[in-house]
Amino acid sequence: METKSVICFMISNKKDKIINDPIYGFITIKAGIITELIDHPYFQRLRRISQLGLSYLVYPGANHSRFHHAIGCMHLMTKAISQIKKKGHLITDKEAEALKIAILLHDIGHGPFSHALENSIVKDLSHEDLSAIFMKKLNQEFNGKISLAIKIFNNTYHKKFLHQLVSSQLDMDRLDYLRRDSFFSGVAEGNIGTERIINMLDIVDDQLVVEEKGIYSIEKFLIARRLMYWQVYLHKTVVSAENMLIKALQRAKLLIINNKNIFTTPLLEKFLKNNFTKEDFKKNSKLLNSFAELDDSDIITCLKYWRYSEDFVLSNISTRILDRNLLKIKITKKQIISEEINNLIYKFCKKNNCSNEEARFFIFSSTLSNNTYNITKSNINILMKNGDIIDITDASDQFSINDLNKTVKKYFLCYTNDSSL
Repeated sequence: METKSVICFMISNKKDKIINDPIYGFITIKAGIITELIDHPYFQRLRRISQLGLSYLVYPGANHSRFHHAIGCMHLMTKAISQIKKKGHLITDKEAEALKIAILLHDIGHGPFSHALENSIVKDLSHEDLSAIFMKKLNQEFNGKISLAIKIFNNTYHKKFLHQLVSSQLDMDRLDYLRRDSFFSGVAEGNIGTERIINMLDIVDDQLVVEEKGIYSIEKFLIARRLMYWQVYLHKTVVSAENMLIKALQRAKLLIINNKNIFTTPLLEKFLKNNFTKEDFKKNSKLLNSFAELDDSDIITCLKYWRYSEDFVLSNISTRILDRNLLKIKITKKQIISEEINNLIYKFCKKNNCSNEEARFFIFSSTLSNNTYNITKSNINILMKNGDIIDITDASDQFSINDLNKTVKKYFLCYTNDSSL
């Protein structure tokens, strides 16, 4: 019997990725460490984390995810690297790859509903802190291949302009989220000229600068940022909805601590029962894995169960969120008078036969603040035609430093339809 020899060919599973983005069109990502990071469960989870929290209750199209945003940021970073290299500045292949990884992973630490629940599930631990912890864990899994990305992310690498591309007042993060959030929310004021801004980027003395002919694009960028904050991110109805979600979790946590029997997903229960710290996450990789499995669906599932809870507060708030019967909200430049709050609480307690403590889950006040440009944090430097480098506030004839650097502070009061102001 004749024996036939068989030759086996090993075919690599590594393939370039092509992602069709609604903002930028087709984005090609070459096979390698970046595609492997995108395929990692930590990163895939970002598909289930909303970019704008509960903003879809105001802008129905605002259902895009952190995954969208991270991919978009990396695309813009690729363009920025290309543009800076064209102007004669050295960015090695390793640095370019590290830059893309740093911006790709910059938001990987976000919890469910993004900023809405920051410091609610885990106290005193920002998403930036968690992103750094996730990156360290991924670096172990990938045998140190993202060490340079971590140095750039933490601003410990000697080329400081690389960190500015990842995190500054004119970074790829802001350039993407303004344009992306504008697109999905339908708020046209945020639609900035990302291509024009990136084309105007240059490097002088290891600092990111913008060529003088790009001043108007930067002015529009700053105006867009201000408008998007007050029209989208801090829209009064969004503020009401997101604070209600925080209150629902606070109530659930209180009930669980007091041994009340309420439904939670096993993952969320772990975080409601405990007050984990930054050190806990650093020491316990299993805890990080548990957090990595939490997403928006855990919260929505719980709300759907909590609406039938025997607890008046938990049931009422959950039902209101799901049915979009949100708390009324009053925003003012003046501090809310405590007498006004107490009067509303009294009316609510009388109508609903509840305690003051319970009423304060429905009637509460706090503050909102935002500044367009923080000159003490970092600068947007303009490279003038004569070679001088000056801050945007000095280069622009539209803005004054006082206008841009001013922190706008407002006060808000949430209350129910049961009372009138």
